Amino acid sequence: MPSPQPSEPINAPVVPPATGTPYPHAPAAVRNRGPIGEVLTRVLPPEGTLLEIACGTGEHAAFLAATLPGWHWRPTEADPAMAAGAAARLAAEAPGRVAPVRRFDVRDRPWPAVLTEGVTAILAINLIHIAPWSVTEALMAGARDALPPEGTLILYGPFKQDGRHTAPSNAAFDQSLRARNPAWGVRDLEAVTAEAACHGLAWAETVAMPANNRIVVFRKT
Repeated sequence: MPSPQPSEPINAPVVPPATGTPYPHAPAAVRNRGPIGEVLTRVLPPEGTLLEIACGTGEHAAFLAATLPGWHWRPTEADPAMAAGAAARLAAEAPGRVAPVRRFDVRDRPWPAVLTEGVTAILAINLIHIAPWSVTEALMAGARDALPPEGTLILYGPFKQDGRHTAPSNAAFDQSLRARNPAWGVRDLEAVTAEAACHGLAWAETVAMPANNRIVVFRKT
């Protein structure tokens, strides 16, 4: 069977594997989804359409779609196995609230209309530090093209500020990421903000989050 194209829905059956764990699970997602939901509720309007980049296990999408019931959720994921697992989870845990998971890499340009039509916000959780810098560049360029004026781009994850890590644990995490792939690593907030500005995305605020993470909010000018 040919592999799905970037805009093709993933229709994974909801069947628990033999291990007894029904779907992929990220313990950190369970810990941080509540605080993320609180910030999104504050910075986003009551309703809209949100494109989630790199939805991973789907745990954030399931929780946040319920937390923000006025929002239409469009989850995407580049990794085939992760996309299938997220599709299974969301079919079971968020039927009718979340659009089908779609295979998508932000570096595939142009972004398909099936993902971008009517989008008013874009969310990327724990993406840019486990991807090469080209992903950040592509994310900003795609957000510029997809979002309307005053549309919102929200990033969550660890960041360096003023060239320094915000905690020793983040420095150790950065070292481990770069050992796995030299193109990965905790990003400088100032570099990310500058890249966003190059694409008409103005920094709006940075919110300190648990476990030395940050939410960074940009608005399209």
